[in-house]
Amino acid sequence: MFVNTIVWTLACVFFHYTIGLGLAVMLNRKFRGRSLYRVLLIVPWAVPAFVSAFAWKFIFNPDRGLFNAALQAIGFEPVARFEHRWTAMFAAICTNIWLGVPFMMVAILGGLQSIPAELYEAAEMDGATPRQRFVNVTLPGLRPVSSTVILLGTIWTFNMFPIIYFVTGGQPAGETEILVTGAYRAAFESIRNYSLAATYGVLILSMLMVYAAVYRRVLKARGEVF
Repeated sequence: MFVNTIVWTLACVFFHYTIGLGLAVMLNRKFRGRSLYRVLLIVPWAVPAFVSAFAWKFIFNPDRGLFNAALQAIGFEPVARFEHRWTAMFAAICTNIWLGVPFMMVAILGGLQSIPAELYEAAEMDGATPRQRFVNVTLPGLRPVSSTVILLGTIWTFNMFPIIYFVTGGQPAGETEILVTGAYRAAFESIRNYSLAATYGVLILSMLMVYAAVYRRVLKARGEVF
């Protein structure tokens, strides 16, 4: 359960940030239909998490799901995704990426628009390539925003109960449970072990407090105010 929580959190936050950064960089440029794309990419964020969870559960359904239907249409065998630990976890991670990317995109887009255009002009005059401008101007300019959204994204993902509960349901045989779903099942299912649920809660709080403290200290050591 602990390993699942760490893998779940790291994978989701990594893809949230990288995909959100890529989309933000794209939407920061001027092109036709930019406003429409911005609205469409924010839609997953506006949909309640449990609705998205049920939608993705249907997509990955082994019997009637769209994913297996597409595989069969191109000649592949259907995948019993929820019968194996990591394929089931993959489905949950895909769902959470769908939900979390819009927040990262909006936050990073705001950070991009706060970077002075003069910095890019000066770098271009010095002969910097687009890659060099991205590495030496864009990424340093996004550090304040990036540090905040990564911390928030880690805390939210660590405690993201509905995706695991509704998409995988802990299948197979509880192998995709994370700490927060384990706490729920201990408190409200089977024999209702409230002491175990409370232990999970204290463990979750302690881990997040330690993470936040270490994260803040690292940023402070690097000269970044948080």
